[in-house]
Parts: sequence; structure tokens; C-alpha cells
Amino acid sequence: MPPPLFTERWPDPGRLDIRMKLNLSTPRTATAAAALSLAALFCLAPAAHAMATASVAWQAASADADIEKAFAQARAENKPVLLYWGAKWCPPCNQLKATLFNRQDFIEQTQAIVPVHIDGDSPGAQKLGTRFKVRGYPTMILFSADGREITRLPGEIDAPQVIKVLQLGLAGGRPVADVLADAKAGKKLTANEWRLLGFYSWETGESQLVPAAELPALLAQLAAASQGVDAETTTRLWLKTLSASDDGKGAKPDAKLAALVHSVLSSPAESRAQMDVLSNGAGDIVKSLTPQAGAARSKLIGEFELALKRLEADSSLSRADRLGALTARVELARLDVAKTELTPKLSPALIKDVKEASAKADREITDGYERQAVISSAAYVLGAAGQWKDSDDLLKASLSKSHSPYYLMSQLGGNAKKQGRKDEALRWYEESFNKSEGPATRLQWGSGYMAALTELAPQDAARIEKTAAQLFNEAAQDKGSFYERSARSLQKVGGALSKWNADGKHDASMARLKTQLDGICSKVDVADKQRATCEGLLKAPGKKA
Repeated sequence: MPPPLFTERWPDPGRLDIRMKLNLSTPRTATAAAALSLAALFCLAPAAHAMATASVAWQAASADADIEKAFAQARAENKPVLLYWGAKWCPPCNQLKATLFNRQDFIEQTQAIVPVHIDGDSPGAQKLGTRFKVRGYPTMILFSADGREITRLPGEIDAPQVIKVLQLGLAGGRPVADVLADAKAGKKLTANEWRLLGFYSWETGESQLVPAAELPALLAQLAAASQGVDAETTTRLWLKTLSASDDGKGAKPDAKLAALVHSVLSSPAESRAQMDVLSNGAGDIVKSLTPQAGAARSKLIGEFELALKRLEADSSLSRADRLGALTARVELARLDVAKTELTPKLSPALIKDVKEASAKADREITDGYERQAVISSAAYVLGAAGQWKDSDDLLKASLSKSHSPYYLMSQLGGNAKKQGRKDEALRWYEESFNKSEGPATRLQWGSGYMAALTELAPQDAARIEKTAAQLFNEAAQDKGSFYERSARSLQKVGGALSKWNADGKHDASMARLKTQLDGICSKVDVADKQRATCEGLLKAPGKKA
């Protein structure tokens, strides 16, 4: 549960559906052979936390030509392709680097595939994001050599499970869209195919398999259809259904589902197997089963509390996963508290656990990747528990230890803003923007700074206009600015400016910015609606929505 500004792992609406244009075919034996190789490697894998002496041989991709080259190699070597999309600053990406990409067993398994890495700040990366329908960092997709998506790997589960899901995808070999179509049609699936659907990363699926509004009902359908094939998968699908359900969509609470959740929470083995769903969806599951506050809700929260405490104490989980369980406990304790409440009345024992876990993480973590993944989450949960000074102190002390300090600066800005310290918030947001690196990242951080400026200092027209002009100039220097995340960042800037000028008091500033933007848009390629995206960023001054 990262800070709200940076829940970028999860998808956004409005994606362009540009499919891969690969008229190629690969024998299904490619994935089967890879699976056999991986199975052997997996059986011989070293201990779970063994550190690798080598590293994954990622092929960097920043343009269509790089992708075509990787798929040509995949066809020639009869291998599938693993695509990883991430960014330097992204905490979940750093978690993968700290717990998965450095494992010897994972590194060995990647020898049976073609691993491709797209850095979101590399030239052309945002265009590739559009092509592959990837939006949130991180996203991992397993493709057949002919470019069909076999599955999206869930980044939120722990490393050993990711490796097992990767192996399942290779062993099955069928594209996830085909497997899902058969499941919806009532056709028989293998246990492995059901497991792939259970572990599919619906959060980064970008609605390409099902519209977001229809996901709860689909998950309920799959959970019911999987009965009797694999109990763990059926349980996972029901838990995901409850987590995704909202306003009666998906699963309706009943005694059978309540008994299922009780069984999972009371069993150390089952709760460990469903760790990611329980931690990430605790609040939603509780609200689905007990829509109203009262004795039933309190009882269910008590059961969650015991299960989450066990996960916190489970040394086989990463620090990030253990902290995720603690964050879920805080979320549940705040379930019936207003979201705007800065100092919730939590139990002293819970506050003590939050403080001790955060201090321990700060004290013990030396790996840069792990710090980026864990410290930001620790600061977040301290704030959620009302311990704002501790949160600020942790972030400030970590700035010099972070390879992406601008991420932590934005959190400091968010902390200050929530507490009404407007000038301090703006200083942190400005510094985070100034220190940010990479074209897509700078536009994202710039859009956050612009949103804060127009909200917290709307009277400072000169500063707002200057910042917007700078962002438009930076966008003009990058050919990927009007694709994917960068386009959304610029749209956020445009939206903030339009709201700022809703009363027409800043028509002069808007006119100057519109003239500047018109000059930029005239040079933007019309392909893929890039120019149209550019031209739609600002309304004409004085024009009402």
C-alpha cells in the first residue's frame, strides 16, 4: 500500500489498444522444451535466499527494432520472451531486484527464455508501453515467440511463487486469452491452467482480457467453475473476487464465503499461501463480507489480525512482505475512521509494532534496492498510524542513502501537505521535481509539482506559468512525450491548469502557454494520435468546459 501519489503499479483507464504486428508462428514445443529445462533447474535450485554470482542477461529495448530483434532470437532459439517494464525509482521494481532478479534459480531459468527489459525513461519506452499495453511499474509479461501473451506475472507475490508461476506459464504454453475463453465457455482446463488464471496479474492486465467493471463478476465465475480442480486456486480466486467486489458487483457475502475466509485466516499454511491477497486486499475483503460496522466486522478483523501477525513474524517472507502485513493491520484498524483523520486512535500495541518495524528496517537494510522498496512503505505506514514526525524523520534520514531521493522528497511533500504546512510541501515538491531524472520521470514529477502549485499557491501565477512552460519545453525534447505515462502526466498538467483558470482570471497566462504549446504540437508526429494528444492538453483561454 504505497503512498497514493505513486500507486503506479496499478493500471489506469484509457489505454490505446495497439497490438503486436508479428505474423509469425512458433511450434508449441518451444515452451514445452523451455518448461522441461526450467523444471530441472527449479528442482536443483539453491536455497531460497541464495545470492547470485551472475545476473540476468537482460536485453535493453527502447524501440520497435529492439523488440523485433528479441523476438527473432526467440524464434531462432525456440524460446519464449519475458518482458519486464520498470523504472529506477519504483519501489516494487526495486523489490523485484532485491528478492527475485538476484536469485540464482531465477537467473538460471532465464537462460531458457529471452529476457527483455524496458526502462520507462529510455527513448521510445512510452511508445513500447502503448504497444504492449503496459502502464504500471512493474509489469512482467511472458510471451510465446510469435508474440502472443502467455501470462502476466504477479509482482506482489513472493519470489519463490513468481518462479513457480513462470514455470507454469512455460509448461502450459497456451495464451492466457485462449485459456480464459475456454474457462468462460465451460470447457475443461488443466489444473495448471486454472493456477495460471488464479495467479494472473489482473492488476496490470490493463483490461485487455476483461473491462475493469466486469472483473469482479468474472473472478466470481472463474472461482465457481474451478471448484474441484485445485482447492488452493479456487480459494485464491474467491479471495480475489471479494477483494475486487464493490457495491454488490462480483461476490455477494454469504455464510459459505465467510467460512472460507475464516478457514484461510485460521490456517497458518493457507494464509501463507494466500499472503499477497490477504495483505493487499484485507480492507476490501472485510468490507465485502461485513458491509456495516458491528460485531461481525469486529470479529472478522480480529481473525485477520491474528493471521497478519503470523505473516509479520514469518522469516521466510521478505521485509517488504512482512511490512505489507503490518500495513494491512493499520488499514483494518482505520477501516471505520475517516480517511482524512491524521491522528487515528489506534491501540498502543499496534503503534509500537509500527514504530519498531520501521526502526528495524532503517537499522538493518543496507542494500540500495531493498531500501528503496521498504523505507518508502515504512514511512507511509508511520503516517497512516498518525506518527508523522517519525515518518518525516525516516524519510529525511534516508535521502542520502537513496538512489532516487526525489521519490522520498515527494513523500515528504505529501506529509507536509496533509498536515497543512503548505510552504514546506511546495518546497519538497519543487526539490523533488528538480532532482528527478529521466524524461518520463521528470514529466511525472513535474505534473505532481504543478498539481500542488495550483492547489496550494494559486495566487503565484508567475511560478505556475514558468513551471508549465518548462514542462512543455521538456516534452518537446522527447519523442515519447505523447505516449502512455508521459502523455498522462502532461494531461494532468493540462487539467491542473484548466482548473486553476476556471474563473478566467489567468487567461493571459493561459494564452501564452497555449501559443507555446501550439508551436510544439505543430511539430509532433500525427501517428498514433500523438498530435491530437498534444493539442488536447489545453483549452483555449476563456473557453468553458
